[in-house]
Amino acid sequence: METYIILIFVLGYLLIALEHPVKINKTATALVTGALCWTLFALAVPYSSFLDSDHYSAFVKDLNSPIDPHSAQIYHRFVESELALHLGQIASILFFLMGAMTVVELVDAHHGFRFITDRIKTKDVRKLLWIVSWTTFFLSSILDNLATAIVMVSLSRKLIHEKEKRLFFAGMIIIAANAGGAWTPIGDVTTTMLWIGGQISTLAIMMKLLAPSMISLLVPLLYLSFTLTGNLQDPHLHEKKDELYGKGGKIMLFGGVGLLIFVPAFKAITDLPPYLGMLLGLGILWVVSELINPDLDELEKKKYSAAAALARIDISSVLFFFGILLSVSALESMQTLHHFAEYLGNVLGDNRIIITFIGLFSAIANNVPLVAACMGMYPLDTYPIDHMIWEYLAYCAGTGGSILIIGSAAGVAVMGMEKINFIWYLKKMSFLALIGYLGGAAVYLFFDYYK
Repeated sequence: METYIILIFVLGYLLIALEHPVKINKTATALVTGALCWTLFALAVPYSSFLDSDHYSAFVKDLNSPIDPHSAQIYHRFVESELALHLGQIASILFFLMGAMTVVELVDAHHGFRFITDRIKTKDVRKLLWIVSWTTFFLSSILDNLATAIVMVSLSRKLIHEKEKRLFFAGMIIIAANAGGAWTPIGDVTTTMLWIGGQISTLAIMMKLLAPSMISLLVPLLYLSFTLTGNLQDPHLHEKKDELYGKGGKIMLFGGVGLLIFVPAFKAITDLPPYLGMLLGLGILWVVSELINPDLDELEKKKYSAAAALARIDISSVLFFFGILLSVSALESMQTLHHFAEYLGNVLGDNRIIITFIGLFSAIANNVPLVAACMGMYPLDTYPIDHMIWEYLAYCAGTGGSILIIGSAAGVAVMGMEKINFIWYLKKMSFLALIGYLGGAAVYLFFDYYK
């Protein structure tokens, strides 16, 4: 049965990649793939090879039930338990995504981004590309690569109205956001996992991964600097003159960015999930938006409301992300990803080669379960805090997802916002992300060898 589930997973990914030729919406494919993977997993009774696994045995032991552990009843309870666990994790990511998208839409409704775009005077494509890319890189190290990608794509829409050029900017935003998130404990969910798990410390990860992460962005950025030429159209020609600034635009801009920065601080202080801080921030910004325009009539005020912002967010992209994570979580519960990591260990031997491959594989599968599998494979008593294994894993898992657009949360979000074709990204950006990834990996391994 495991073979059939893997085949469905692979077929689903192929249909997502070939969305335009086959004319089937990627969201529909992702939802069907996720639901089918879990359905077949639930029907796989008796799934003898899995019933003897440590994962299932631990569940049965905790359950402490007199019923035969190999019975369909116990197995179905296990599947329900795993599905509920993963649904909670997926929901936390989706609520974070929806909250961040709504905050951005609220700021945009009040024309708050004009405060920034009006100050960017350059029309040179290459100069603007460097500004956007490095801003994204450093912002994602403070915020979160997902929230940063959403904010920067929204800004690029204000600055660039030529679709093809904007797609290249969106691709670089994905690479920059993932690279920037890899070198701090709060920039990416995988580094946060390793930080909370005691595998890395804040100062060490920042010192060791800053240079490799910068190289992973610099290499594709230099390449594009020689291929992208020309000047941009004046971005303000496309905007209505009576919409220079919405009332309270500056308040909403600084309030929105401030609340996004507040999210990682909220998590560090309370140790609560980031989505809760995001929802708190959204609620506060919602209240502020209601107080900014007290004199407007209800019809006019509605345009600036959070309700209108919620209506504008791309729910299709959220559901697509849900389907992708749902299908990957089925493979995680089946221990397929864990077995894959062990297989690499047996075949390749060298941990540096293994982790490099895990980073490449994270472009296909979500990096969270892959990192979780590695945390289980390498015990802390053998590989203590700030060991090369953990630092290199943080880099590879964080930046490897940029190689395919569906390999990271930032990529999936940008894919939905800009309607980027999977094949377009594969042709135009994947090679750039790959050489950046390998360049940064080489820099880390070089310094680790000569330390």
